[in-house]
Amino acid sequence: MGNVKTYKEIDRSILKSIPNPTKEAYEIKIKIPEFTFLGVSEQPDFAVVYLTFYPKKKVIELKSLKQYVYQLRDIIVSYERLINIMYDHIMETYEPDRVRIVMICHPRGGISSKLTIDSDWGARGGEEKYRDWVGIEDGWGVSM
Repeated sequence: MGNVKTYKEIDRSILKSIPNPTKEAYEIKIKIPEFTFLGVSEQPDFAVVYLTFYPKKKVIELKSLKQYVYQLRDIIVSYERLINIMYDHIMETYEPDRVRIVMICHPRGGISSKLTIDSDWGARGGEEKYRDWVGIEDGWGVSM
């Protein structure tokens, strides 16, 4: 394998922002259908990632998000650690009012996984002001 790196080498500085053109509230939804990284056994893992983003002063510059995601193809990391690192990087870089990340991992050894993280959750330090996640049937579809 080429230049394989560990999760400690994920480069947050790749993420860039652009100024939010308005102070009004709105929601941005982003789908990353070809999300790939190296699992802890150094075998490629594949997922679909859904981002729901409520901007404040900065919005995600999509080209930089694409470059950030591409670097993961050479990173050895568990998906549990990866979703947390990605969440932290997005929160630190963009300081959004809210971000929700859903990662649906493709089957590996006959097992699929779905991970979700939401800055609105009290357990993540959120205010639980949106609470749109309360009462959602936890199926394999994605409520964005």
